[in-house]
Amino acid sequence: MEIVAAADSDERGLTLLRVVSQLQRVIVYLHSFACDRGHLWSTQSADARRTPIMSDEQICKKDDDVSRYFTSPPAPLVKEICEELILSQENLKEVCDVLHEELNKGLGKDTNPEAPIKCFPTYVRELPNGKEKGRFLALDLGGTNFRVLLIQLGEECSMDSRIYAVPQPIMVGSGDGLFDHIADCLASFIKERDLGEELLPLGFTFSFPCKQEGLTKARLARWTKGFKCAGVEGRDVVELLKAAIARRGDVKIKICAVLNDTTGTLMSCAWKNHNCRIGLIVGTGTNACYMEKLEKVELWDGELDEPHQVIINTEWGAFGDNGCLDFIRTEYDNNIDRESINPGRQLYEKMISGMYMGEIARQVIIRLVAEGLLFGGQSSEILEEKGSFFTKYISEIESDKDGDYNNCRVILEELGLNSATDTDCANVRHVCECVSRRAAYLAASGVAVLLNRIQEESVTVAVDGSVYRFHPHFHNLMTEQISQLIKPGMKFSLMLSEDGSGRGAALVAAVASRSSR
Repeated sequence: MEIVAAADSDERGLTLLRVVSQLQRVIVYLHSFACDRGHLWSTQSADARRTPIMSDEQICKKDDDVSRYFTSPPAPLVKEICEELILSQENLKEVCDVLHEELNKGLGKDTNPEAPIKCFPTYVRELPNGKEKGRFLALDLGGTNFRVLLIQLGEECSMDSRIYAVPQPIMVGSGDGLFDHIADCLASFIKERDLGEELLPLGFTFSFPCKQEGLTKARLARWTKGFKCAGVEGRDVVELLKAAIARRGDVKIKICAVLNDTTGTLMSCAWKNHNCRIGLIVGTGTNACYMEKLEKVELWDGELDEPHQVIINTEWGAFGDNGCLDFIRTEYDNNIDRESINPGRQLYEKMISGMYMGEIARQVIIRLVAEGLLFGGQSSEILEEKGSFFTKYISEIESDKDGDYNNCRVILEELGLNSATDTDCANVRHVCECVSRRAAYLAASGVAVLLNRIQEESVTVAVDGSVYRFHPHFHNLMTEQISQLIKPGMKFSLMLSEDGSGRGAALVAAVASRSSR
C-alpha cells in the first residue's frame, strides 16, 4: 500500500508540540502518580498502558444493567451543561414517531421527491439460503480505504483481500480519476493472483446514497464521508466503473450487483441466520436497510412476482434534514453541521456516527474549559484544533473501570493537557458518556421503528461499523433502549456482521447468479 502524506508548516508545528508533550509525560506522570494516586511508574508505551476495549465476544454479551454506564458523578455545573445531550424517553418516542412518518414519505411515489430519507429499493429480493457456492470478486468503496476481495463460498467462506488507500486528492478530484484508481487496484489484484483468464462474477459495494434502477444500475444521489468527486452525482456508478475498466483494456469481469454496505451487512448475516431482516451500520457514517413488503413500496417499478418483498436502503443519515429533529439538536450539532463539507445534510448521522462523535465531545470540553470547569480553565493548542479529539478516545476513556482514569490521562496528555486531576478525568468521562449514550439511543430508536414496521415475532439485526464494534457499551445501550421502544411480545437480537461489505457483496452476486439461471 502506498501512503501519501503532505504537511505544511502548521502541521509540522503541531507535530513538534506533540513530541514535546510526549517528553513532558515522564515528569508529569512521576509527579501525578506519586502525589495523586500513589501508583508506580510504568515504562509501557501510551497504547500499551491503555485498558483494552471489549472483544467481539464481549460486544455480543447482553448486559441489562445499563445504569452502570454512567460512572463517577460529574461536578454539578458540568452535569447541568451536559444535560441537553441527554434524551428522555418522551424525546425518543417522538423521534420514533417522526422517523416512521419520514420513512412513509420516502416510500411514497408522490412524497419521495421532497423526502429527506429516500428509501431506495435495492432490487435485492431474495436472501441467501446458505447453499451458495463458487468464487466471486468483490469491490468495497465506502471510505478512505478501498478493498478488492476474492471470496470462495461453500460450507465455509474463505477470503483473500487487499486494502488500497484512496488519497485525499482523489477523494475530491474528478470522477474519472476515482474510477480509474479503482480499476487500477482491481487490475493489480487480478494480476497478482493470476486470475486474468477467469471471468468471475463481481459484487460492487458502493457505500454512498444511490438511487438504484436495477440490480446493476445505481445513480449517485450525493457524496458523503468526505468525498466530493466532480461529475459523478446523478450518474450510474456501474457504468463509470465499466468505462474505467474499458480504458485499461486488460481486465475481464462480470458485474452482477451494486449494493450499499448495509445491504451487504444484512446479506452476510442472513447467510447463517435466516431470521435476519435488518442491516445497520454505525461507523464512520450510519445507515440502515430492511426487508419491506412490496405493497408498502409505492416506488417499486420492478416485477411483482414472488417473493413480494425487497430490501430498502433507507439512507436514514439524512433524517432531520428538513428540520424535524430540531427539537433535540444542540448548539454543538449546529456548529459541527455549519463547519462540515455538507452543511444542512446528514443531520441524524452527525449526531450518531464516528466521523462526528469525537468532535461533539471536543466542543463540549472546550466550552467547559472556557467556563473554568475543566483543567483550571487552561486549554491546549492541540485540543483547540478541530478534529483533534478522535472518536476512538471516547471508547478508550469509557473502557476505564469506574474510578480508574488510566486511559483518560494518557489521552489528555496526548492532547497537551498534562496536569489533569481525577475530577477533570471524571468530568471528561461524563462528557464522553453523554455523547455516546445519545448516539446509541438514537440508533436504537431507528432500529425499533424498523422492527415495528416488519412486525415479525423474532428478528435478527445485523450490525457492523467501528463505533458498534469498539465502543465498550454501545451494544448493551442499544439493546436496552430497543427493548423499551418496540411493540410488546416482539423478540430481537443484534448480531455482529462478518465483513458485510466484502462477503455480503459476494453473496448478493451469488444470489443474483442463482436467480438468473
